[in-house]
Amino acid sequence: MPSPVLLVVAHGSRDPRHAATVHALTARVRSLRPGLRVETGFLEFNAPSVPRVLERLASEGAGEVVALPLLLTRAFHAKTDIPSVLHEARTRLPGLRVTQAGVLGPSPLLNAALEQRLDEAGLSPADRSTTGLVLASAGSTDPEANAVIAEIARELRHTGWCAVRPAFASAVTAGGSSRTADVVRSLRADGIARVAVAPYVIAPGRLPDRIAAGAVEAGADVLAGVLGPSPALARLLLTRYDEARAVMPGALSA
Repeated sequence: MPSPVLLVVAHGSRDPRHAATVHALTARVRSLRPGLRVETGFLEFNAPSVPRVLERLASEGAGEVVALPLLLTRAFHAKTDIPSVLHEARTRLPGLRVTQAGVLGPSPLLNAALEQRLDEAGLSPADRSTTGLVLASAGSTDPEANAVIAEIARELRHTGWCAVRPAFASAVTAGGSSRTADVVRSLRADGIARVAVAPYVIAPGRLPDRIAAGAVEAGADVLAGVLGPSPALARLLLTRYDEARAVMPGALSA
């Protein structure tokens, strides 16, 4: 039997760099698993939309699809938007079986992608003991999603950094301001001479630009790039695809 189609579900953005990065990532996924059909659909702003991709797949006779949210945490889009879009598609396209995969994070592969970007920005593992790290995510109105970022920051603290603190481009935590610039300044106030900012986001856009602006505003010493189409992130997409496929009805006998 043919493998289910992998449909990567991205949010979309008016910033053209966003879609270009998503397509570069899916191209890397295809290169890692030749023969697997990988499609991309967007929730808004970019084409093709998720419903349009599913309609095309159904018209071409595809039987099964794994819809993989290109999201780092389980926030509103993973809990509400994407399930709603997929439910509507299942109703209209009864011959197409669609399974929603889990979100990408947390995962050691995401940490590996983050470390790659920091290495590319000029930080070596030997620098960690004298460097404070700002783990800067887009942020969410969902406290569960923000709590996940805070927990990742605590875990990274045990990998050699002298301090790791979360920051959010679009949300504040209960303890006070968590803007990137403010977190950089708080590390400086604690006597940490070198501060690095690592955007915990997949693709460029308005919120990643806000993270970068905050890093520059506060005088961070190192600003890493977004995760983008890194090899580790591409492998993680395939890991989530395989996990979803393993629990699909009939998976054991296929």
